[in-house]
Order: sequence, then C-alpha cells, then structure tokens
Amino acid sequence: MRKERKNAVRQAIVDTASRLFYKQGYGNTGINQIIEESGVVKSSLYTSFRSKEDILMAYLESSGAATDEALKNAAYKFTDPKERVLGVFDYLVELVQEKEYYGCNFLNIISEIPKEDERVIAQIKKQKNGVRRLFSEILEPIGKADMADQIYTLFDGALIANKVHNEVWPVNSARKIAEKLLG
Repeated sequence: MRKERKNAVRQAIVDTASRLFYKQGYGNTGINQIIEESGVVKSSLYTSFRSKEDILMAYLESSGAATDEALKNAAYKFTDPKERVLGVFDYLVELVQEKEYYGCNFLNIISEIPKEDERVIAQIKKQKNGVRRLFSEILEPIGKADMADQIYTLFDGALIANKVHNEVWPVNSARKIAEKLLG
C-alpha cells in the first residue's frame, strides 16, 4: 500500500509539472506552484525528487515515450514507406491545430535551458534521435534510409516555424517537400 501511495504522489507531481512546464515553461514554473497544484506536501515532493531538474527529467521521459508512440502509430497506419513518412507529417498537421498545443515539448525546453545543462540536453537529444531513427527505419526497406536526417530536419523545422508563426502552413510545406524528396 505504501509503495502505491508513493507512486501516486510521484505521478501527481509529474502530471502537474508536465502540464505547467508545457503550458507556461520550465523557467516560469516554480516548485511551490507544482506543490500547490498537485496537492502534495513539500516533503513528499522532495522524497520523490531531489530537484526541479529531476522533475523535468521525468517530464521529458514521459513526454518522449508518449511522443514516440504517437509518431509510430501515425506512421504504421500505412504499409508503404512513403505513406508512413507522410503519415507522420499528417499527424503533425492535426497536432499543431489542437487548442492546447503550445509547441514541441522538447524544443520548448531546449530553448530555455543553458547549453551547459548536459543531462537535460542528452535526454532531449535521445528523444530527437528516436525520431531520426524512426524515419531511418521507415525508409530502410526502399533504400532511402540516408534521407532520414533530411526528413527529420523538415520535421523539426516545421515545428519551429509553426511555433514562430502559430499557423499550420509550415507543417504543410514541410510535408510537401518530404513528398517531393521521396518521389
């Protein structure tokens, strides 16, 4: 029972912090706000996490797993590799139009943290390399795995341009370029 309670407290902290980090940013979210909104006591937070950065790492890990699953689901609705890649872009088109979409979790965080924060940067790179790997795996059967980095660059570029312009056209443009690249 005690372990279940500890896990529930930890999950409440991660869920609350995830929502706050995503919506208002890592730097604009304080420990006291996480404590207040999660309904846990300060000592429970520090029993579960040593620091705010540890909470951030849990957020990045859970967000990474959810993102990987969503991208794979979008891709593997199709059998044709080209359609799989375009399926990922179609997923992005839908995602960026959601009311509660505030940009890519990982690009948002990387823009906030110092370059010296190697632990957080390594976690973000791990997630982004997973996207690169997904494109490589999709394109391998048609001998175009070497294009994975180009497609990935379109993917992340579309996310950045969407954040700047707050419009869907960058993602649609990236999709069209990917379609042309893949022939």
